[in-house]
Amino acid sequence: MTNVDINQKLQHPRRSLGNRHRSQAVKFLKISENSENLNWAEQSAKQAVLYDFTNPENWIILTKIKIIKGDIEGIRAVLKELFTILGRDPELLSQLKDIDLIKNGMDLLNAGLKVDPLDPDKWAKEVIGNDEETQKFKNRVEKLDLRDVRANILFSRRIERLRDFNNEELFMHLSRIILAQRPSNHETWNELGKLHERRGEFDDAWFCYDQAQTYFPTIKVRDRYKKRMEAKMDGGATIPWKEPIVKNRVDFLKKMQDMSTPKNFTGNLEDEQELMEIDDYLKITTLRKQGNLSGAFFLARQLAAEGDEEAKILVKEIMEEMNNGN
Repeated sequence: MTNVDINQKLQHPRRSLGNRHRSQAVKFLKISENSENLNWAEQSAKQAVLYDFTNPENWIILTKIKIIKGDIEGIRAVLKELFTILGRDPELLSQLKDIDLIKNGMDLLNAGLKVDPLDPDKWAKEVIGNDEETQKFKNRVEKLDLRDVRANILFSRRIERLRDFNNEELFMHLSRIILAQRPSNHETWNELGKLHERRGEFDDAWFCYDQAQTYFPTIKVRDRYKKRMEAKMDGGATIPWKEPIVKNRVDFLKKMQDMSTPKNFTGNLEDEQELMEIDDYLKITTLRKQGNLSGAFFLARQLAAEGDEEAKILVKEIMEEMNNGN
């Protein structure tokens, strides 16, 4: 199995496996008179988090074991991992400095989980229907680093709750921010496409389905959409529905690229204008070196949409790079 296969499988929490490994961790912890059993407990707890990062109990048992072992760097690593999933929030990460993690690590973990629940339904009860909390959430998403695949999934689940509460405009706004940072999130592309289609925004729907199928060709959402549109046009129309013109596709991809390029990504250049003025292929190389794979991806897709064969190869390379980096 390739790294891409593994990463795709681990994008979605598998609760049963997470629960099984956590139960094993608890079992070994109870009989941890010797270091060997404690090590087995730690390994099982790590697997629990790996398979289901959305269950707070998995994080709690792993942190508890790290504290028992007196592993300060291990506790710090667990907390950093959790805060990465919560969007690499600088305010959370700053709390790890100058704190006795053996004494306060569990309190810090519990506080983070309480303020920012991993369960999207539990989160929704605290936010949805509360205009002030919803605005705070919007402001957070606009600032957070959501490139991590788990963070991207977590926040996608949250904005789906906003959509279900009839907050469609906010869902569309935030979904584009989330997708700009992680364009491999095909499920959110698909959900956004469905919403555009239902609203009669047919070109926008095609753009979203196209992105979803680009990453996962087997799901065929773009092809099925085209068939639906052609069937709709057959009812008396003499000209079948056509895909959006190249210029409109490029404009859409350019907007996504702009959203994926926050100011901190251009730190290696004097200013953003310099990045805009260099050759597109050099720009793609620069974005890749800076770690902005999403920006490189959307720029390469712009060139590919215009028929550039070399860019089509680049798109596949960048997609693989994003998947392997998880």
